Amino acid sequence: MPNRYTLIRRHLDRAESSDSAAQVLQHLRSILIEVGQLLDEQLASAVVDDELSLAAAGKNAGLTENAVGPRLASTPRLAPYASAVGRITAEDIKRARRDKYAGKPLPPAAPPEPMRFKPRRKTNPS
Repeated sequence: MPNRYTLIRRHLDRAESSDSAAQVLQHLRSILIEVGQLLDEQLASAVVDDELSLAAAGKNAGLTENAVGPRLASTPRLAPYASAVGRITAEDIKRARRDKYAGKPLPPAAPPEPMRFKPRRKTNPS
């Protein structure tokens, strides 16, 4: 599978050569998604491998410190350390660093909650 940079370049090329504004919009949206995921993965690498703080990583990415935790929780690397509310804290990052240095594999990510059917409205039996 091509890396994210290659995918972004492909979408840029396709957007630039598209005849339809609708197609351009689709490619630009795909670029935003890929860039967002790439940014999140690089944030995870910065806080674990480069040992940047949440604040420093956020500052380098143009984000507030509060915006970094949820983004980190969405990455494959740090999702297993995320809290139940979908955030990564400084303590979670310390655990991930300790596990990295100890050579431990990542803990398994918590399985997502199953989807549940919720009726839109109640009907009265006649």
